[in-house]
Amino acid sequence: MITFGTSGWRGIIADDFTFDNVRLVTQAISDYTLQGKGEKAVIVGYDTRFLSENFARAAAEVLAANNIKALLCKRDTPTPVIAHEILRKGLSGGINFTASHNPPHYNGIKFSPSWGGPALPETTKAIEASCARLTAGDIKRISFEEARGRKLIELVDPQAAYFKRIRELVDFKAIKKGNLKIAVDDLYGTAIGYLDTALDMAGARTIVTHKWRDVLFGGHAPEPSEENLSELYGIMKKESSHLGLACDGDGDRFGIMDPDGTFINPNETIAALLYHLVQSRCWSGVVARSVMTTGLIDRVAEKFGIAVRETPVGFKFIGEVMAREPDEFVIGGEESGGLTIRGHVPEKDGILACLLVAEMVAVRKKSVRKILEEIYAITGRIFSHRLNFRLTPGAMDAFRRRLHSSPPARLGTFAVKNTVTIDGYKFIFNDGSWLGVRLSGTEPVVRVYLETDSAAKMKKLAAAGRKFVQQ
Repeated sequence: MITFGTSGWRGIIADDFTFDNVRLVTQAISDYTLQGKGEKAVIVGYDTRFLSENFARAAAEVLAANNIKALLCKRDTPTPVIAHEILRKGLSGGINFTASHNPPHYNGIKFSPSWGGPALPETTKAIEASCARLTAGDIKRISFEEARGRKLIELVDPQAAYFKRIRELVDFKAIKKGNLKIAVDDLYGTAIGYLDTALDMAGARTIVTHKWRDVLFGGHAPEPSEENLSELYGIMKKESSHLGLACDGDGDRFGIMDPDGTFINPNETIAALLYHLVQSRCWSGVVARSVMTTGLIDRVAEKFGIAVRETPVGFKFIGEVMAREPDEFVIGGEESGGLTIRGHVPEKDGILACLLVAEMVAVRKKSVRKILEEIYAITGRIFSHRLNFRLTPGAMDAFRRRLHSSPPARLGTFAVKNTVTIDGYKFIFNDGSWLGVRLSGTEPVVRVYLETDSAAKMKKLAAAGRKFVQQ
């Protein structure tokens, strides 16, 4: 069964993620694309994982056999760059071979239709249904050489056009004037030659690590998390850097570190950038955040008269808000490390996020942590945390039944005032604290999101969350 999750179809290389299944999914995407009117062209990109470029070439052959022109990237390419090229050239869509921040033995397909954002559920359901119907005999394919000869495959490099747009969105002059020394961890991914090069173009002094391809990503998942950025902090400390920046494997998620080694989580980063953008650009309108993302965004938005749109988890829903209200959109983000802003793509962009943080630090002449203290003086302090629980399949099923049949009226000392169920369960308590629960659709993992206004309450809330899942 081919099943699309919140961000595409993913599988284990050589297990379910095989060339046969890649061709099957590409044929289903081709069938979906051909339902539209006019000439068809799809950009095909890939990340730095094992065989990604080979999978991309196989997909291009299937597209070409369906008389859909495949614009095949010459090198590994970040997801937001694929999205930008779809919109810039008015393409039918984009296929990117990546498993994003997942471990090295995974690969995946992200499909973006013509609107540039991640495919919405109605689209992925149609593709899944086609995959279930198709047989080996239904899959069309011509050789790479024949497709090139017939001009159905064209090699492209969308980097220059993307950089042109980034220079319009980020104040490079401010970064240069700030004379920042920035440590960068490319995490062996597609940010290589993008994040570091953009910072060089902006005039920052950069020290870059992991700027080469390693299909094992140094032995861990290419996720810009606190635990994966200890080497970055070592470089920052040695070089007396003002800021540490990182992106995940396909360049759509960000990691931010202050000079003292403090990891600035995505919740804090999005709120700080909202604060900065409203003041530096004089923007107003709406901000979009997923349901499990911090209420600090709401507090900042309220201070500036900005409306908040709460969405299900998955950046496609934030992109949908952006596409629906492009002129009002200020910023959209989710706690897992995705962000975009007005005038950009309806897709998360970790490279843009890192550059905007560099701009913010340069303009405000203070660390991100100090900027957050400035915000807390206006909004009050908020503490956010996430817990992950890996259960046995039986325990996972039991918890799912208990959660759906009898959601709690109280968790520890916290009484439930309201429950939001647009994606998972978000229990909002009488004091404004909340606890969110989401169950993974692909593995027996329960994710618990916590938010409250003091460290003492967070300790109690975390204990209540553990007891609720593990009882």
